[in-house]
Amino acid sequence: MKHVLAELSHAIAAQVQAATPISVGLEWGTRQQISAVLWANGVIVTSEQALPEIESATAILPGGTRIAAIPAGRDPGTNIAALRLEADAPAMPRGVPQSVGEIALALGSDGAGSVRARMGIIETLGPAWQSQCGGRIDHLIRLDINLGGAAEGGPVIDAEGRLLGMSTFGPRRQVLVIPAATIDRGVAQLLAHGQIARGWLGAGVQPVQLPREIALEGPGNVGLMVLNIADSAPACGHMLPGDILVSASGVPLVSPRALTGLLGPESIGTTIEFHLLRGGVMTIRPVTIAARPA
Repeated sequence: MKHVLAELSHAIAAQVQAATPISVGLEWGTRQQISAVLWANGVIVTSEQALPEIESATAILPGGTRIAAIPAGRDPGTNIAALRLEADAPAMPRGVPQSVGEIALALGSDGAGSVRARMGIIETLGPAWQSQCGGRIDHLIRLDINLGGAAEGGPVIDAEGRLLGMSTFGPRRQVLVIPAATIDRGVAQLLAHGQIARGWLGAGVQPVQLPREIALEGPGNVGLMVLNIADSAPACGHMLPGDILVSASGVPLVSPRALTGLLGPESIGTTIEFHLLRGGVMTIRPVTIAARPA
């Protein structure tokens, strides 16, 4: 009679083995190492927050082959860094978890060409969300798993061997997954431009309480006060320090994150109508959004 636990063990080991070819180590300097994913031919991706500003690194491929990896682009908004190297990537099916409780396997390099693996479950699964740096992440995927620091940036797969994305640390060392769809969308821009272009208003803001009469008529009781405006910014000539932004294109501006959520790549070149409070009077100021300077 077949032993169920033995079959499960063999199946998990087989999925780890199948994903080993895309699990890469990345090191620089002395005793500095994280993990990465061989994402496409000639390209690896890793956690942007874990990679310092370096001119070159060494990729440790499965089997121990060491080759140069050159940073090609990075995006704090989606926490993706892309590096170029001379290596071909095996094809792996992409996937998205369907429910909380599914098994997830987080892989990382041991720094010598072998793989390390941790098993856990999908603890939290949610819709698209926005990072504090303004990046759109296609799915919220949080793992119930204990991940070592050197494994950050490695591949995360599900029980069917599908590539869910790349591991990274969130607040309080919670393990998050940057989804494959987010990485696929960002890599081409990073390789072509070194960054992911986003909209720019050029105004520094801070949440403030709205006057009671405005709050009663509007969508909330908090707005964003303009503190300063950068030289030659799109906001120049349309906003002044002291203005209170109440909404933009019908979206209540209750936090700086609400504002950055409107300034994604698709906003560049579009005109956004800002409802703002100036000297106690509500007014509408249209602003054409520009690309954020490098």
